[in-house]
Amino acid sequence: MPPRHRDTDRTPSRLEGRATWLVSRAYARSSGLLNAGFGAGGDGLRGYHYRLLAALAEWGPASQAQLGRQTGIDRSDVTAALAELESRRLVERSADPDHGRRKIVTITAAGSDQLHRLDQVVDGIQDDFLAPLTPAERDRLVALLTRLVDAPR
Repeated sequence: MPPRHRDTDRTPSRLEGRATWLVSRAYARSSGLLNAGFGAGGDGLRGYHYRLLAALAEWGPASQAQLGRQTGIDRSDVTAALAELESRRLVERSADPDHGRRKIVTITAAGSDQLHRLDQVVDGIQDDFLAPLTPAERDRLVALLTRLVDAPR
């Protein structure tokens, strides 16, 4: 029987210093902080709701399909998330006059207010996540991550 290890903070030496491993561990940490932050201060909303509201606030009304593409959220998940936002009167959906089956989504005044409250939650999460870094290191990390995200596939 192999030995049982209880030390979950250990990393096999083969993985140490590998960027992909470190990014996945940083992602796990950030996801935990996001879930906890939205759980504590998100009024029942999650990160995907925040992304949808942010996209609508910045880019204006959009179709559900367009919102999915812009935010990286699966189309069926967009529909369910928008139904939640609509039930809270944070967004409105209306038929597209040019395409009867297409729905156009618009953020409401209440949605804009909620987005501003969620901005504060997300700002706090960012501060927690980046706490070990100096301001200059934070800027550098964001710049490097942006380059990796924007790199051609």
